[in-house]
Amino acid sequence: MHARSLAAVAAVVMAAGAHAQVVKVDAAIPAYQRAQAVSGNLNSVGSDTMNNLLTYWAEGFAKSHPTVKVQIEGKGSSTAPTALLAGTAQLGPMSREMKDSEMESIEAKLGYPPIQISAALDVLAVYVHKDNPVASLSLPEVDAIFSKSRKGGFPNELTLWGQLGLKGEWAKKPMSLYGRNSASGTYGFFKDHALFKGDYKDTVKEQPGSASVVQGVSSDLAGIGYSGIGYRTSGVRPLPLAATVKGQAYEPSYENALAKTYPLSRHLYIYVVRDPRTPMDALTREFLRFVLSREGQEIVVKDGFLPLPAAVVAEELKKLD
Repeated sequence: MHARSLAAVAAVVMAAGAHAQVVKVDAAIPAYQRAQAVSGNLNSVGSDTMNNLLTYWAEGFAKSHPTVKVQIEGKGSSTAPTALLAGTAQLGPMSREMKDSEMESIEAKLGYPPIQISAALDVLAVYVHKDNPVASLSLPEVDAIFSKSRKGGFPNELTLWGQLGLKGEWAKKPMSLYGRNSASGTYGFFKDHALFKGDYKDTVKEQPGSASVVQGVSSDLAGIGYSGIGYRTSGVRPLPLAATVKGQAYEPSYENALAKTYPLSRHLYIYVVRDPRTPMDALTREFLRFVLSREGQEIVVKDGFLPLPAAVVAEELKKLD
């Protein structure tokens, strides 16, 4: 993948912006109607990527349930299973699927596995500084940039922007890598899907949060990093990605996420534990009903993520009964 003209890049940016503006919540998703009044404390421990989402959902939920207090702690997806297992949280937001070992630990102690609720869609973007003229990347190239294993099959390590066809002052400019720490679900998802389960380079600057990655790239002309599309700012540009070196590159848009043509699309989950022999506790169930309502999915769009289709919402709601 070689650099295009800046005019072409500008067109890509405008197209990406246009996609972001036309995302609408499926009209077939029912509006939220309070099933019962609930009160008490609701604790959420898990994904940093979903911190803002949980905060907005809590604010929206409070309009119908003003006596509910929602405590949110987001230090990474790997903290969710531990909190659910210890009983210190009712909600375990995760930006990746729970690992088999995590599921088995919960089931071994409680006698039943956690329930996975899909709450939103996301695309994991590869960001460069807004003034970087590189047009697109393939996953094997991303792997050769971020991984020392190069399991994606690219023939050589990529360390200079000139290796991607950039000219002039860019040719000898070293790439400056930004990523998440190992507690992050985003770290794990990127490792599995962009690095082909290889190992990160030691030169990746690990950041404590998703916003920190984007902030780092926006202040570093040679920067490149990965984070959820909901953390995009005017200082960075998300690159179109191709699954293969010679494949077509797709923008990180809603349409491409639904069509599964953008290679780093994912679901954002909320895990809960419930004895299948008894009903879900009223407070947790009511909150999840709000998340899966039209208002809850409008909040997803407000926060820069992507809403679930109505058919998916219907399937997730069945899990609450």
